[in-house]
Amino acid sequence: IGVEHILFGYDHLLFVLGLILLVRPRQLLPTVTAFTLAHSITLAAAALGGITLPGPPVEITIAMSIALLGAEAIYRVRGRETLSQRKPWLIAFGFGLIHGFGFAGALSEIGLPKGAEVLALLLFNVGVEAGQVLFVGAVLLGVFLARRFARMPDAPVRFVAAYCIGIVGAYWAIERIVGVLTA
Repeated sequence: IGVEHILFGYDHLLFVLGLILLVRPRQLLPTVTAFTLAHSITLAAAALGGITLPGPPVEITIAMSIALLGAEAIYRVRGRETLSQRKPWLIAFGFGLIHGFGFAGALSEIGLPKGAEVLALLLFNVGVEAGQVLFVGAVLLGVFLARRFARMPDAPVRFVAAYCIGIVGAYWAIERIVGVLTA
């Protein structure tokens, strides 16, 4: 269920793609690990400890985090250094905490089996991470193949991808805000 949630969780995938665009190769593992650790903490706190946040603000913040990563990736392509580039693990951890509450909302719809909550949560989280690793691997393989065979210039592709991430994140944020205001 965790793998399925990731592969069809487009907001999560766009956030991870934004991290890939933002960080340097040596920063990728600690950054993605910080994101994983953070969303695991809040997912467990919500699923096992009953700590929750209201869904609409969480979903709006997730969308805004995606838009922010798009903007930060654009700054990187343009050669401007920001805090997100110097300490991406910090940004990933902070937003990972919010994304964990988003996972908790999805998991609460499914429910955890009585008497096996910890194991079910662990397996869900392992599935989430497996899906995330598969996605990162697929993106890196695609980049490798594009560089090797298509001889595509790197900067314009990164620039377009960053703009697309930012636009989609902003659209989702506006859509979710309007949904709250009209509810």
